[in-house]
Amino acid sequence: MDIGSTAILLARAQFAFTIGFHIILPAFSIGLANYLMVLEGLWLLTGRQVYMDVFQYWLKIFAVGFAMGVVSGLVMSYQFGTNWGAFADKAGPIVGPLMGYEVLTAFFLEAGFLGIMLFGRHRVGPYLHFAATCFVAIGTLISAFWILSANSWMQTPTGYKTSLDGRFLPDSWLHIIFNPSFPFRWVHMVIAAFLSVAFLVGAVGAYHLLRDRQNQAARTMFSMAMWMAAFVAPIQILAGDFHGLNTLEHQPAKVAALEGDWHAEPGQRLILLGWPNMGTEKTDFEVSIPHLGALILTHTWNGEIKGLADFPRDQRPPSPPIFVAFRVMVLLGVLMAAIGIAGLWKRYRGRLYYSNWLLRCMVIMGPAGFMALLSGWVVTEVGRQPYTVYGMLRTEESVSPIGLPGVATSLVAFAIVYFIVFGAGFFFLLRLMRHMPIVGEGGPPQGVPVRSAGLTPLPSLHPDPRHPTEPRPAE
Repeated sequence: MDIGSTAILLARAQFAFTIGFHIILPAFSIGLANYLMVLEGLWLLTGRQVYMDVFQYWLKIFAVGFAMGVVSGLVMSYQFGTNWGAFADKAGPIVGPLMGYEVLTAFFLEAGFLGIMLFGRHRVGPYLHFAATCFVAIGTLISAFWILSANSWMQTPTGYKTSLDGRFLPDSWLHIIFNPSFPFRWVHMVIAAFLSVAFLVGAVGAYHLLRDRQNQAARTMFSMAMWMAAFVAPIQILAGDFHGLNTLEHQPAKVAALEGDWHAEPGQRLILLGWPNMGTEKTDFEVSIPHLGALILTHTWNGEIKGLADFPRDQRPPSPPIFVAFRVMVLLGVLMAAIGIAGLWKRYRGRLYYSNWLLRCMVIMGPAGFMALLSGWVVTEVGRQPYTVYGMLRTEESVSPIGLPGVATSLVAFAIVYFIVFGAGFFFLLRLMRHMPIVGEGGPPQGVPVRSAGLTPLPSLHPDPRHPTEPRPAE
């Protein structure tokens, strides 16, 4: 491997390293913001204090996670100009506006109402505060919309024309935004964010239930998470199937790589285990089931798909990491669905909060959603190789003219800073989650009291017992 190839590999490693940190945090914000919206809506509908307790408990955690996500996102943007300048120059006329729309529509919406959501519950009244929470939650979904649109265009580019100097210019924004893979990838990603946060919330609830079976906030967390696992995990498996069929249509080499298939054959087998060998063009140590691959990918008994050997060597993605990551993702998805079904059975038996093995399994499965999400991104991004814009712009044509020492130095610096800063951030999040939820749980610090600031709040629908100056209903 020459120095130029090593520099490209390190540039890819740096981007993979930073996006690995970053993708967890937006998914965390998407899922948790929408969970907070549901909790506050339930509190307004029912008046049950436990929903507000759980809301306040997770609001502090959301604030820290959101701030970490903003910081990690800024770093991602800078890399387009440092390590991937050629890509930014050629794809910038399309990717740039899409990223700009995300800031103008989603981030401004989130940032504009985040302060009210975090600090305004005793200042603006319950309904306006709920509206702010809704706008933040909607903002996270809009953010996912634009980011996934940009990334999906890189996977299935449409609606563009090329200039004489090789730049991609917009021809139809409708086809660019709603490119062939976008609807499937956006739905799959949003559900993944919901499931990831559901299992994290369920794990925290289970952890506290193992310490105190009567804690109502922990019961609420665990119960809501188990409902999500029971009904949304199977939906995610179905969404993944549709996404896979779309990928087979538009990126057949990626599907061949993740399946470990080298040659097309009638009744395509499904390889469960093995190790794809890029040199010998076969999958070593193969454990497979005949015809099952055909049933899944073509929905026919004797269907066949192209194998990696049917593509030129310089157009093949590296199969081993995709093969392994795909199986990790599927295994975790099946386990999450199984946990949800087990939860339904225990709920039916009236033992949901008293099953030690189920509670312990949920604690262990707490990070499973995020692990599956990371595995899915490995499949998506590594499977796009050797292209940054699939079929149009190769990776070696996208890198900046920067030498190996510069890339290596920045990679080491990024690793050190990330592990210090984000390591401390994740440690603080875990400390917040270890805190036992209590009745009258406090949210983020509210700062100057409302009345001492000369402000008059709107009357609260459900007055907080910690603020005796607010009107209370008659006994």
